[in-house]
Amino acid sequence: MSKPKLFSTHVLFEEPRKKLAEHFEVDYWKGEDRPSRQEFLKRVSGVEALICLLTEKIDREMLEAAGPQLRIVANVAVGFDNIDVPACTERNVAVTNTPGVLDETTADFTWTLLMAVARRLVEGDRMARSGAWTKWNLDQLCGTDVWGKTLGIIGFGRIGRAVARRASGFRMRVIYNSTTRAPESVERELNAEFAARDAIFERADFLSLHVPLNAATRGLVGPAELAKMKRTAFLINTTRGPVVQESALIHALERGLLAGAALDVFEREPHIPDGLRRDNVVLAPHLGSASIETRTRMALIAVENAIALFAGQRPPTILNSEALHRN
Repeated sequence: MSKPKLFSTHVLFEEPRKKLAEHFEVDYWKGEDRPSRQEFLKRVSGVEALICLLTEKIDREMLEAAGPQLRIVANVAVGFDNIDVPACTERNVAVTNTPGVLDETTADFTWTLLMAVARRLVEGDRMARSGAWTKWNLDQLCGTDVWGKTLGIIGFGRIGRAVARRASGFRMRVIYNSTTRAPESVERELNAEFAARDAIFERADFLSLHVPLNAATRGLVGPAELAKMKRTAFLINTTRGPVVQESALIHALERGLLAGAALDVFEREPHIPDGLRRDNVVLAPHLGSASIETRTRMALIAVENAIALFAGQRPPTILNSEALHRN
């Protein structure tokens, strides 16, 4: 029997690639840049399965280009704001993501950014690397302490809680706001205090964002929220770029309304506005889950979802189980 055809918009790591080859006839996008929209629509034509990244928009146009034989879209990401899930469900196309596997890695990187911006690490690296460091001074590149400060977290799901767990080693006060309040046992374990959203902006020395991108969170951090922050506070964003209104953040930084920011995500990736290229802003190119172990596991989950569906099983991390009932 011939294997079902699958298109992957990126070459996967060796382990998931080998596993995929056992079950599918695989076509990989091997270009250095992401495929253009035109090329993407061309390559999905006739495939029965798709493995994609957040950079690919899965909408009605794409589903039409793929054809009625498409059965699954496996997103190598936790977020799925790039996918029109209802449109996929209408066509009996299963949609899957990769939850859970990147929680700890993303929490690690959140702390990487937090520490880097607090202690002016990027500025120091640039000084040392360029040869501009010629002497030591008492006030040279003084940053701010992390230990004993207040960590504010907006969004207290798995990643938000993992970030809070790490704060105990720094003897920080943890305050959080989330759509659903955590169980009392979790608050005790993490020494976390639930507070109103405005209070998080007002009280936090470091404010970290961990919400999904949806209609309620798009533009969540704007002029009014930034104006509430302490002038000594730092904003850290490892969730989704559009959660923060970049123009408002640039304006606040220019006016000194907050001490700095550390950003792994941006409103229109990979574009980064010049106004964010400041000494008190640490910039990273969407590295939150970028460890070899985690990215390999993410790819494996996508592969396992596709294999399960074609074996007549429920994909482990399906987002629209209604699509299965209609098959």
